[in-house]
Formats: sequence, C-alpha cells, structure tokens
Amino acid sequence: MAVRILITTDYLRPGDAVDHLLREHGLDPVYAPAQGPRSVMERNSLFEGISGAILASEPVTSDMLAGADCLQVIARSGVGYDSIDVKAASALGIRVCNAPGTNHHSVAELTIGLIITAARRLLEVTTAVREGRWPRDAGRELRGSTLGIIGYGPSGRATANLGIALGMTVLVSTSHPDPDNTAVRFTDLDTVIGSADYLSLHTRAGHSTGQLIDAPRLQAMKPTAVLINTSRGSLVDEEALAKAVCNGSIAGAALDVLDNEPLPADSPLHRLENVYITSHLAGQTVQARTRAGLAAAHAVIDVLENREPAHPVDR
Repeated sequence: MAVRILITTDYLRPGDAVDHLLREHGLDPVYAPAQGPRSVMERNSLFEGISGAILASEPVTSDMLAGADCLQVIARSGVGYDSIDVKAASALGIRVCNAPGTNHHSVAELTIGLIITAARRLLEVTTAVREGRWPRDAGRELRGSTLGIIGYGPSGRATANLGIALGMTVLVSTSHPDPDNTAVRFTDLDTVIGSADYLSLHTRAGHSTGQLIDAPRLQAMKPTAVLINTSRGSLVDEEALAKAVCNGSIAGAALDVLDNEPLPADSPLHRLENVYITSHLAGQTVQARTRAGLAAAHAVIDVLENREPAHPVDR
C-alpha cells in the first residue's frame, strides 16, 4: 500500500523538486492546496489515510487530528507553527517540524522594502502618476533614522544587517542578544518602542506575548514612527492600530501578516491610505520556497525512515 503524503502548500506542485524527492523515497504525494477555509467535513477528513503532511499555514486542530488514522509527521513549509495544535499532535505521537533558516533573507528584504515604501510614499506616488498627476512631495532618508527590531532570530538578524548597511541606527529587544555584534545596540523593549522611527516585529507569538503591540505601546511610539509586521498577525491589536494611525499617534504601518487573513472587508485598516498591506508575502520568493519545501520534505522522510528530523518543534 502506498505511503501517502498530503501537501497543502499551494506553490508545491506535481513534478517539482519536492515531488521528485518524495517519490524517490517511495512516497506518494497527494495534493490538496490550501485556498481559503475548508468546510468542517473537509477539515476533519483531511488526514485520513495520510502518513505525513507538508502544510501551509492553515489551522490544524485537535478535531482534525482525531481523524488522522496513520499520520506520523506534520512539517510546515515555513517557520511559524502556531496554527498547529502541537500539544494534541504530540499526545497522538505525531511529530511536528518546521523549516527555519529558509526564508529569513526574503523576510528581511521585504521588511526593508516596506520601510522604503513608507518613507518615500511609493504607493501613493505610483497611484497618482497612473491617474495623470505628478506629485513631488519630499520623502525621508533612512540613513540616520532609528530601526527598532523586536526579536533577534534569523529574520531579525538579517533585517538588522540590512539596516546597518543603509546607515540606520539599529536597536534590538531580545532575550538572546549577541555581544559580538557591536553595530547593534541591544536594549529593553520600552526603549526600542519609544525610540524607533521604524519598528519591525520579528518575534514569535505565544501565550506570554499575546498582542505585543497594543494601545498603550502604540501610544508610546513616536508620532512620526511606522510599524512594520512581517512576523505574526496576532502580535498587533489591529483595532488599536487603526485608531492610532487615525488620530496621529503614529504615522503609519506596513503589514504583511494579519490576525485574520485575508483582511476582512469590514476592517478599519482598509480605509487608511498610510497603512500598507501585503498578502503574507515576506517569505514568498522562488529561492525561499524551494528551500522551505525541500526542508519540509526532508523532515517527513526522516520521521518516516525513523530518523530524528532536523527541526522538530514538539520537543
């Protein structure tokens, strides 16, 4: 009987490198791309007859795992895994892995791109030119400004390095500072939030984190500051953010991740011209996708062949 591997990551397709790798190991890829919410019946039967799964960021609940009759491993084709009920998976003996170190350069590059977009108001300018206008408003240089970074994992470090290269002063709040990096100033969270001209989030969500950027912390930011989130949508109180931008507590925001994706039609963020929203694209480059897909495939193969995977998140 074929060992079936479920793949829901929408950019992984039959005939690609991941498909070939799995088949070389005698596995049978089954494709069910994540294209929006699934029905209850679809969710609860998703893992039936499946031995391993390579998943996008869609939720995996205990109810879904209850129908996993032979599932041994779930591998995220990305870094975040807070959408997976790891505790429920572990209780059933299902290994859970992710793919760190595969997209941090892509995330950092988009982060800087969003900062430049906000600093030079590129969206407004290109829209105006398309409409026949020719705006000449002054933007802001990044050199000499302060880049505040919360979290110093791979994407935080890569973003810090790009900020330094652009001549920015880089402040970082982290529980794991790097004493050898003298180009970065490691300091406390409140100092980073209050000092940043551009505040970029690169930390994981968790029970202790919750909404890291809430109304009081938005009030503590500079009125000229811009918030950038390429990490987790749950880190930001979006209602408080909309109010802070409207009343001028901060200058704007650039969000690649949202608490609910796609952005609900009734979200107040839709109405704000100085809030730039992209569709969870930070890690979505050709190179990062290739690395992430192969890393997830290797995790599945390792578990099914009784080897310890490289990046387990369940232990």
